[in-house]
Amino acid sequence: MVCSPDFSLLRDLFLILLFKMSMWGSDSFSVTGPSEPIVAMLGADTVLPCRVYPAMNVESMEIRWFRNQFSEAVFVYQNGMEQVGEQLVDFKGRAELVKDYITEGRVAVRIHSLRVSDNGMYKCFFKKGTDFEEAVLELKVIGLGSDPRVFLVGPEDGGIRLKCTGKGWFPQPEVQWEDAKGEKIPSVSEDEIQDDDGLFQIEASLIVRDSSKTQVSCSMKNPFFGQEQVETIFIPESFFPRPSPWKAAFVVILVILGISVGAIVYLTLKERRGKKKLSKIKGEKEKESKAKESLERELAKRKALYQQDWRKAQLYADWRKEQFKAVAFTLNPETAHPNLVLSENKQRISLKTNVPQDGDTPTHEEQGESEAIFSVLGEKSLTMERQYWEVEVNMRKEDGPATRWALGICSETAKREGWFVERPEKHFWVLIYKEGEVIVPTSQKISLSLRQQLHRIGVFLDWEAKNLSFYNMADGSHIYSFTDIAFCGNFFPYFSLRGTGTSLTICSTSDHPENCPDSSPKTSLTHLSSCDTSVPQESNSLL
Repeated sequence: MVCSPDFSLLRDLFLILLFKMSMWGSDSFSVTGPSEPIVAMLGADTVLPCRVYPAMNVESMEIRWFRNQFSEAVFVYQNGMEQVGEQLVDFKGRAELVKDYITEGRVAVRIHSLRVSDNGMYKCFFKKGTDFEEAVLELKVIGLGSDPRVFLVGPEDGGIRLKCTGKGWFPQPEVQWEDAKGEKIPSVSEDEIQDDDGLFQIEASLIVRDSSKTQVSCSMKNPFFGQEQVETIFIPESFFPRPSPWKAAFVVILVILGISVGAIVYLTLKERRGKKKLSKIKGEKEKESKAKESLERELAKRKALYQQDWRKAQLYADWRKEQFKAVAFTLNPETAHPNLVLSENKQRISLKTNVPQDGDTPTHEEQGESEAIFSVLGEKSLTMERQYWEVEVNMRKEDGPATRWALGICSETAKREGWFVERPEKHFWVLIYKEGEVIVPTSQKISLSLRQQLHRIGVFLDWEAKNLSFYNMADGSHIYSFTDIAFCGNFFPYFSLRGTGTSLTICSTSDHPENCPDSSPKTSLTHLSSCDTSVPQESNSLL
């Protein structure tokens, strides 16, 4: 039996209704942004909108806008409020949330005073429970520069050379020459320079050989915005070179005329030239001074913002040093394993040759394999203050599977004889390198992914904040942080090493270990009765 058209239509409507009901009953959602690039003027304000589908109240969601990487936060909204701890310094004070329609799932971030550096791709991220979605947006920042200026340079190669210049454009404008009839003339050359603010300065040249083209226009057009600036120049026909017997006479007359005009101009401007030169030099010096002061103010502003919240800003190792005291210390030979070799200045450790890499240590179910740990402590205990030190790691280009090292701190109560495990619950807070992998030995082993191999590591100990952080000093990037450490009793710098051809060296801030100043730590605090060191400490990775 053939179904009637009305019955087929009702069946399709019923299926669509079932699909909509299944969508309404689900917690899943999608995120969308503008399908076309957002175009905004340099120095103006703009908004980057996003919305969720189906429409819902997103006040309880985590919402963030970021650049290429998740950590490059432009704006973060979480727990019903703005979170500035992860925000990039460049966007602090320039980004705000537009949430007039947040209950309908439509939000946007407004960026004030657009810069050239704001140009590019953005992502908006929405998270509800374990579900999250994101959308990609593109922002095109437009800078309309000055009107082009056209100059007549002089005769060249059988024609007249013209030059067209313009500055303050972004992105790079399109340059086009045209004659009086609107016919396009290709440029002989185009040169562009990008200044410190990212704006383009353009210089294009043209040689006009046709004496009938006495009117030539130069236009500069923004490729995205479409607005253009035009300048026209008129060339006297007599300026064009002619193959004529009077050419030599014309040249002589032109030279004489030029000399006469030059003499008149020289005599007229001679008296004013000195004052103008002095004024120009003074203006250039004032301009350089203002530019230098502006740069210093910008750096001071960024540093002040960092100093206000330096504990949360984990990405600036150099500025972080200003909050910590650099300490230099030597290693205690009495705490060194017999298989370790200490240098004469007691600041470098390496492994004795012909030492078996697997000792007599028994296998343990937590460790998973038999391995000996050869360790040594710093000679003096650490103090109740913010302090840091740096350690240089020297390894062969091709380290074997037996290569292993660890560095950090440990309590004086930590067991370092026989079989032991370097973990927080055993009073060790360390970073471990093993078989080409960097590991944090917490209750659940954490493997870290680093941008480059570790050669120089900074260890930052904040006693008051109960925090121990590791940094890659080659690029200043943060590696890992232990937080909420219960500092009870005496704590010492800790090092362990296995694998021939590898060494660890305690460095001074001057990068010359032999010039390390003598460390004179203050008396350590001991409060053994007020802590429970059997509880593992909380750790935090901010990579």
